[in-house]
This record gives sequence, C-alpha cells and structure tokens, in this order.
Amino acid sequence: MADEDTPAGFVRVTAGRCVAVVLAAHAEDARLMLAEGSLYEAAARDLTARRLLGRGVAYAIALPATGTRAVVRHNRHGGLLAPLTRDLFLPPTRAPHELAVALRLRELAVPTPELLMYGTSPGPYPFLRADVVTRQIEAGRDLAAFMMSESPADERAAAWAATRALVGAMNAAGVRHHDLNVKNVLLAPSDRGLMAHLLDVDRVTFGARGAADVAQGNVARLLRSARKWRNERGAVFDEGELAPFRESTDTR
Repeated sequence: MADEDTPAGFVRVTAGRCVAVVLAAHAEDARLMLAEGSLYEAAARDLTARRLLGRGVAYAIALPATGTRAVVRHNRHGGLLAPLTRDLFLPPTRAPHELAVALRLRELAVPTPELLMYGTSPGPYPFLRADVVTRQIEAGRDLAAFMMSESPADERAAAWAATRALVGAMNAAGVRHHDLNVKNVLLAPSDRGLMAHLLDVDRVTFGARGAADVAQGNVARLLRSARKWRNERGAVFDEGELAPFRESTDTR
C-alpha cells in the first residue's frame, strides 16, 4: 500500500526485511523477485539474464510477471572510499532520491529511462543495500561507443546531434548532472531518429531554468570526458564536433 513516502502511482511491497517501492502495475513483479531475496539477487539467478558491465555487473531481464524488459543494478559507492563503503548505505539509501529525480526529469521532458522500482535489503546494522530497476532502452548504446573508431561518421554525427539536444533540454530545464560523461548518455533509435537518454541520475541537482552556471557545468563535464576518452582510449572525433557545445555556453 502507498504512504506519505511513496510517490503517487507507486506501492510498497515487503518480504521479510526486504522492501520494494514499485509502480503499481509491476507490484507482482516485485513480489516474485523479493521471494528470491533482493531484486538484484533475483536478477542474478535468472538464467536468461544478460550481463551488462559497468561499475559492477547489471542484468537485463524480462520481469517475471509482466515480461517487461528491464535493467537491474545494485547500488555501489564510487570514489576513493569505495573499497571501504562498497555497497553499504545508511537509511534510506540513495534509491528514493534517484526515484524522485527520475520522476522530476520526466516532468521536465528530459529523457531518462523509466524507473520501475527500487528495493532495499538489510546489511550489517545500521546499513542497507539497494537495487534499482529501470525499463530497458532497446538497442541502446552509450555515447562512448559511438565515439570509437569503428563507428561510421554519419552515426557519430547523429549521436553528437542527439547529445546536443539532450544537453540543451537539461540546460533549459535547469538540470545539472555533476558527473555528466560519455558513459552517462545512452542513445537509441526512436520515431524521431536517434534519441539521447540521461543515466546515473542520482548525481543530478536542479537549478534555475536556463541558468548559465548549470549549462556551463554540464558542458564542461561532458567535454572533459570526451577529451579524456580521446586521449586515453582512442576515441575518434575532432574539436569541430564539440564546437556547438562550446558556442552555446562559451565553454572551452
């Protein structure tokens, strides 16, 4: 059932000490998954799951009741303290914040994968572990993949154009992503051509619409990431492809 901490349209499902906050249409998916332990444990046991590598392993699965294609990932800390803090969070974890941000982004028409549910499970007291389940973007590839040498020039140009549209929508809405990089932009075909989606939205904050500092911060982070991939991993692009970003904010 819903309560004051559960967004409209979501319900709370419990199994022992594990809890999921889930879109009502996917409540039975959550119940079946929690019967296996945590959401992430259920995905890891799915024999049809596809492993996705990033900061840890995520799983692409069909949800057990509805068959909806989804990505299940386990929240982990990054940074210097990651070996110590690992996957342990103080309550309520960062998952409720991620859901709130994802819902706000959709209200602002900033594309991001739909968050279907999150779950928490107990760790060593007083810590919790958290999992997040998002709707899978079919045929999605991150911007980094389009920047590599095997990508045709026309595909790369379309990827940059879609990314500019995403960043433009973010800037207009006052959306600042404090870790915007070429792995956090997911591109996939749509009825309107290639479309970019924002990932890792727990790093998002909201400022004034059209604020210059928001736009400059987003563009500076993205350009720094692109150049790092070119210098360290052989990504292929020239500064001319970055010029529209720079010109929109006077960022070098």
